[in-house]
Amino acid sequence: MELQVTMPDSGTQRTPYRVQTKDLFYKINSKCKGGDGFKCVLKNITSEAEPGEILAIAGPSGAGKTTLLEILAGMVPPTRISGTISVNDQPMNIKHFRRVSGYVTQEDTLFPLLTVEETLMYSARFRLCGGPYEASVRVRELLKELGLEQVAGSRIGGDDNACRGISGGEKRRVSIGVDLVHDPAVLLLDEPTSGLDSASALQVISLLKSMAVNQGKTIILTIHQPGFRILELFDRVLLLSEGTTVHHGSLQMLESRLKEAGNCIPKHVNVLEFAIDSMESLVLENPSPNEKFFLDTNHSNEEDVEESPVTNTETNIEDMRFFYANSRWEEVLILGQRFCKNIWRTKQLFAARTLQAVLAGFGLGTIFMNVGSDGGRVALQTRLGFFAFSLTFLLSSTTEGLPIYLQERRILMRETSRGAYRVSSYVIANALVFLPFLLMVALLYTTPVYWLVGLRRDIDGFLYFSLVVWMVVLMANSLVACFSALVPNFIMGNSLIAGIMGGFFLFSGYFISKNRIPKYWIFMHYLSLFKYPFEAFMINEYGGEKGRWRCAEREGGVCLLNGEGFLRQQGLKESQKWSNLCVMLGFICGYRVLCLFILWFRCGRTGR
Repeated sequence: MELQVTMPDSGTQRTPYRVQTKDLFYKINSKCKGGDGFKCVLKNITSEAEPGEILAIAGPSGAGKTTLLEILAGMVPPTRISGTISVNDQPMNIKHFRRVSGYVTQEDTLFPLLTVEETLMYSARFRLCGGPYEASVRVRELLKELGLEQVAGSRIGGDDNACRGISGGEKRRVSIGVDLVHDPAVLLLDEPTSGLDSASALQVISLLKSMAVNQGKTIILTIHQPGFRILELFDRVLLLSEGTTVHHGSLQMLESRLKEAGNCIPKHVNVLEFAIDSMESLVLENPSPNEKFFLDTNHSNEEDVEESPVTNTETNIEDMRFFYANSRWEEVLILGQRFCKNIWRTKQLFAARTLQAVLAGFGLGTIFMNVGSDGGRVALQTRLGFFAFSLTFLLSSTTEGLPIYLQERRILMRETSRGAYRVSSYVIANALVFLPFLLMVALLYTTPVYWLVGLRRDIDGFLYFSLVVWMVVLMANSLVACFSALVPNFIMGNSLIAGIMGGFFLFSGYFISKNRIPKYWIFMHYLSLFKYPFEAFMINEYGGEKGRWRCAEREGGVCLLNGEGFLRQQGLKESQKWSNLCVMLGFICGYRVLCLFILWFRCGRTGR
């Protein structure tokens, strides 16, 4: 593949960004020279990335390539970093640098059900200020620049056979395009050729080289084992070994050093691969002082680590007034559109949730059909059992949204860290989108089950019952959203949610009454998501003018306990019919606010 490149027009060239590191250290866990305390993962890293060039960070596994790239991208807290990171000879401001740079992770974090054009379009609408028209113009340019015009209408696709989409190379270019929509001056990429065949890998690196030369971008990437043709596209190589700098400079210089050390490079092995296998001979050599070539100087002592902490709060090269491209409510609207599109296209989940509600409504309705017609004690217990089982079904049937939330969380953290939108906008949009969807689910369940079971046969009772069911599924959805922000994976989240739901059910008041719950466990009774809707169901059935004279327990044709007496026996008041709804609404909002704070903290406080 022949790469055609031209120098950028000086009249349209952006401000160039030169990124430098000097005596950079990064520490974790244990001290550099043994003992308890901390360990230096990166030691005395000195490097330089120039505009219009590609700097490739190479080295064996565990050399610290990804760690260094994450530090440059501002994804690592600066508390254990020391040394100097500068942009155009000024201290890097991490928050600002995140906004003028693009960071592409090794793993493609994309929505599989969106098309290529939609993925780039949403990214453009988040990052550009000109509105939908400006975004569409930029997306058309990107599709042409990335060579994705032929697959613009194809879905991204996932790993499963049911959702096959574009190829790995095309998906990698889409990931790059997502961080190119705002035309960043610096582009950081972690293993951009990982998992690609040689042709796709060359195509991706050629694209990056073209952007570096034609647009004056500063490109820094990590790479493991590049081929001969890919190596020719790199301007500089930073070779690491066990966290130290072995080489920084051109490949020609690296080849010269290898030959000076008495090494003969075989014809079938490229220079970089041979250098990785010959680390010891490289470290023993001393470079001449006038060459832009660095080896480990072996002075990584503890005093050096503490002398020059990384600065990320100084005034820097650009105007430091940060702003988002959209207002908060515009962000909510765009995120809501994307949520709706993903939910609607998740056909299996959408159909399964709808079918589940309908079948459960008719199934339970036929099982508990007219359970209260005789008004006996058995009928009363059966009716209460129906309320309890309904709540168990409704509260436990929303965990299928957990994997969707976990997938969205990875994308959320990437987008908010680069200043695309606020975390609060995401939480608000997510909550609003599920309101109509879960209302439909609630009505599909309550419409058959309410009349088949034979509950209070009036429209007010049905509407209140439906409202309570809607609040129940919203509470469950909010709980799942909250824990999805907290847990690391699906297995942990599913186990934790199941355990908490079991505890809520146990302390709901159905199995053991409130006065019999030990005082040290009484808090669980008031925190239970089962308690308040369960009480609301009983008050709706046996409260009010029509319910209070309804017989709750009958024997020999004589009513022993009417609705009013039953509610008094349960310690319930008519006023709790609406106060319980307020408490349920409080749970819905409370879990969403807690979700916001967890996500806000996890996103590094950059997406507020």
